[in-house]
Amino acid sequence: MQMNALVPFFMTVRRTFALAALATVTFATSAHAQDAAAIERGKYLYTAAGCEGCHTDVKNKGEKLAGGRALVTPFGTYYGPNITPDKDYGIGNWTDAQFIRALREGISPSGEHYFPVFPYPSFTKMTDRDILDIKAYIFSQPAVARPDVPHDIKFPFGFRFTMAIWKMLFLDEGPMQPDPAHDAQWNRGAYLVRAVTHCGECHTERNFLGATRRDRELGGSPIGPDGRSVPNITPTERTHVNQWSVEEIAEVLSSGLTPEGDTVGNGMDEVVANTGKLTEEDRTAIAVFVKSMPPVPLPPRAAN
Repeated sequence: MQMNALVPFFMTVRRTFALAALATVTFATSAHAQDAAAIERGKYLYTAAGCEGCHTDVKNKGEKLAGGRALVTPFGTYYGPNITPDKDYGIGNWTDAQFIRALREGISPSGEHYFPVFPYPSFTKMTDRDILDIKAYIFSQPAVARPDVPHDIKFPFGFRFTMAIWKMLFLDEGPMQPDPAHDAQWNRGAYLVRAVTHCGECHTERNFLGATRRDRELGGSPIGPDGRSVPNITPTERTHVNQWSVEEIAEVLSSGLTPEGDTVGNGMDEVVANTGKLTEEDRTAIAVFVKSMPPVPLPPRAAN
């Protein structure tokens, strides 16, 4: 009789352990699915942001995201750092909070200020979720043990502490908020242009301290990456954006082919390699936003 009385107890214990095991498996499966989804979203945003272009030395056959690409600017030559998940030479030890702080505030885990050649003045506008999704994708990539190449910066622009003053003057810390005066498509385009794809970092003229001029947003720059000029992409007279339709702009972002039968060049081919992987909806949103921008006048005799 005593053994019979214990049978319900043991059955209850078995059910409890079975339910606990099922809950553990379900939680692990759910967590894995969430990680996979974050990595997939991160890959899309990583591509749109062009991370690989700046952090991979393709010219010298460098490994993906291992750094070393040279970017020549009026302030000196900067080299993209290693952002692989290597724990010694990359960012493998970074926490979520440190990764967000780097993109939001331009500050490293050690507390140093980044130079704005790293486009955190644009990335700061991204949401925390999008930033962490990018981190999830980067951390899913192979680690590469490659030390960073030191920057070669002209005096006196190499002092990192001066960036604290620069940020007070020019950094508008995000995240970006939707503009209620516009619809969802326009706001999506604004978010992509101003935050994720950071078009203004190349297509906006800079002042003598290297900050983009807000009064000339997307109005072109005589000195863009590697000293090359970058065109005005506002809908002002004589610009392509003024002459092309939304559909035509979206097609340029997809294929690099212009309505005139030409192909983009001068660095834009690298951009199209990334925007071509965006959805049609996102390319159209970018085109809608760009077409809505206030026209920025071209300098006298400026080439398009």
